[in-house]
This record gives sequence, structure tokens and C-alpha cells, in this order.
Amino acid sequence: MNQPVDQAEERVVVPTTPANSGSPRWIGKPVALAVIVAVAAAAWHLRSSHTEAAAAPPAPPVAISAPLQHDIETRLGFLGQFSAVNRVEIRAQVGGTLTQIHFKDGDIVHKGDLLFEIDPEPYQIKLSEATAQLESANARLALATRELARAQQLQQAQAGTVENVDQRVAEQHAAQAAVDNANALVRDAKFDLDRCAIKAPFTGRMGTHLVSTGNLVSGSRAGSSPTTLLATIVSLDPVYLDFDMSENDYAAFQQSRANQQGPLADKVNISPTGATGFTREGTLNFIDNALDRSSGTIHARATIPNADLSLTPGGFARVRLATSAPQPALLVPDAAVLADQTDHMVFVVGPDDVATPRKVEIGDLRGGLRVIRAGLAPTDKVIIDGLPKVRPGSKVSAHAGTIEFTSSQDDGGAKS
Repeated sequence: MNQPVDQAEERVVVPTTPANSGSPRWIGKPVALAVIVAVAAAAWHLRSSHTEAAAAPPAPPVAISAPLQHDIETRLGFLGQFSAVNRVEIRAQVGGTLTQIHFKDGDIVHKGDLLFEIDPEPYQIKLSEATAQLESANARLALATRELARAQQLQQAQAGTVENVDQRVAEQHAAQAAVDNANALVRDAKFDLDRCAIKAPFTGRMGTHLVSTGNLVSGSRAGSSPTTLLATIVSLDPVYLDFDMSENDYAAFQQSRANQQGPLADKVNISPTGATGFTREGTLNFIDNALDRSSGTIHARATIPNADLSLTPGGFARVRLATSAPQPALLVPDAAVLADQTDHMVFVVGPDDVATPRKVEIGDLRGGLRVIRAGLAPTDKVIIDGLPKVRPGSKVSAHAGTIEFTSSQDDGGAKS
């Protein structure tokens, strides 16, 4: 007869084999399912392991190098503005009608070049009058001199009196004074006539002319009465470069100069706006005698040669001022330094080829490289190329790189 089948559980009959001779064994369905699940899980785990192993990315290739050691000096950096050594307002010393302008606005003129002409005719008339007075005074002096000589001869011959001689002496002195006065009038008239031609007081660049020809200008030699401003001229060679030092920078500057002897004469390097490097040199020749209370800075000034006249008063330039002799320092490429909020770091590769971030203190740029003040040792291996693919604590495939110092390249940047 057939065995009844329980509705709640199916049974599987395991056939009898020589290994399991005897009565048939019955296995429940839950046990069978558990075996199947276990086998499937093992297969899935094996397949997943192979997939992960195949998908794991290779270690990124990077270039590493020890920091470059180079002797550099400590220096301070500032922003300065050019100003003219000489700046003059061209004003008339005599009044009259402006008849000629002998320059174009913005021209570079040389000392003694004619700039403006004022109608000279009134002053030529004045000079002629003064010359005529001088001639008259000279004639009176000659007559007084002859009369004095005759009076002296008559006195010696007992034919004249002492009083007559004294009178002739007084007349001769008065005539001499008249001559001196006439000479002064001639010089005065000639001075005014000469000032009708206004010339450049020094070599420099002219500004725009402020009065056109035909206008009546007023002038005064004393400068007490209002005079007409005709133009301005500024000198170009050399030029001043004015900048301000903070109190801390000034203290560092004083400290660096504490053991130096002699007058203040320090070399500065400058980089004008638009220049590719610090291509010019100058001399620091003035530091003010007090700090400004409102800004906490002190004014300083350097003199810059400008033989090619390319530097213009009012322009800006970066200034470098060395404060120590060259000393050994560590340098790395600027691209190897990463900013981390307010800190900076580099990646260092250890013997196990693991990239580890290292916090560093940086200085300015020198020779195209970044100065590392603290945080690195000369033997550390720094990643200098391939940083975008590096993750902290990950392995890398490192190969040797090189760091080059470009001596011809001058850099600005922060103070070091």
C-alpha cells in the first residue's frame, strides 16, 4: 500500500546504496533548502571576491624626491609706489601775453629747453629806458670826476678853496651812486626780459599745458601775488620708490642691521607692474623718524635708477629687501604643497610606499620653488608629481623625480 503523505511536510526518499544499505532514509525539505542556500552563498562569495580583485585600481604612479637644499637669504616684501625726485610747477615770473608753446603735452624735455614765450616788447622798452638812464648817469659821473680834478689843481695852486673841493667830491660820489642805480635798473629790466622765455629747470617729462597761446598771464618774481600756472614737469632719472614697513617688519629690519656699520645704504630689488621678475635694483636711502600712530607703519624710500625712462611716477612695484646673509633652506615645487584651510601640507612616501600627509610651514617662492620653513627633514621623500590621484594612507607606485632651482627666475610672494 502507498504511504500517506502529510500535508504539512513533504519527504524525500534517499535510495538505498551499498554505502547506506538498510532501510530508506527520509530527509526534510527545510534541511535540503539550507544546503542549497549555503552552496549558493559560497559560490556568490567566491564570485564577488574575484570581481573585487579584478576591480581594485592599481597604485597610482607618482614622482618623489628629497627636498632641494639651497642657500637663500631672509628678506622682506612690500608694495611701493614711484614718485618723482623733482616736481616743479611752471609759472610765469613776468606778466604778459603768451605767444609761443614749444613742446607737446607729455614730451620729455631737457634742462634749458625753451617751453613758453611771453610777449617781450614791453620789457624791451623797459630795458631801453634803463640803458638810457645808465648812459646819462655815466656822463654825469664823468663830468663830476673832471670838475673834482680841476678843483684839486686850483687848491694846490692856492687858487681854490677846500670847500670847493669838498663840494666836487660830494658831486662825484652822487654821480657814482646814480651810475650804480642805473646799472641795477638795467639788470632788473634784463632779468624781466629774459624771463619772457620760460625754460625747463631740469630734464623731465612735461604735463599738459594749462594755458593756450594768446592768453594774458600774470607773473610775480616774489610769488606773493597770484601767478598763472602754465604746466608741470617731473624728473624721471632717478625716481623714488616709496613704501611703508609694518612695525614688525621694521623691528626685523633693525635687528638685521644691528651689527652693520656705516650709513644707511641697502640694496633693494624691485619688480615694476608688468615685469616678469625683480629685474631692477635700487638703494634704500631714507627711513622716517617715527611710526605713524594711525597705521602702525613707518615710511621708507628707495632711489631707483631710470636711465631708460621706463618707470613713471605714480606707478607701483613690488619691493624686496634682504635682511640676512644666505643660509641653507629646504625647497619643494609649489605644486607639491596643498592648502588645508589655514594650514599647508605635502605628501611623504615611506619605505612601505604609503602616502602620508605631512603638515609644513611655508615661506616665499625662490627660484620657482616654495621654501619650507618647518615640517620636513632633508631625507624625506616628497611627492612632487601625480598628486591628484593620491589619497591619504594609500599605496603608490613611486619613481624618482628631480627638483630644479631656476636661478634666473626671481619670485615675489610672502615674506620669509
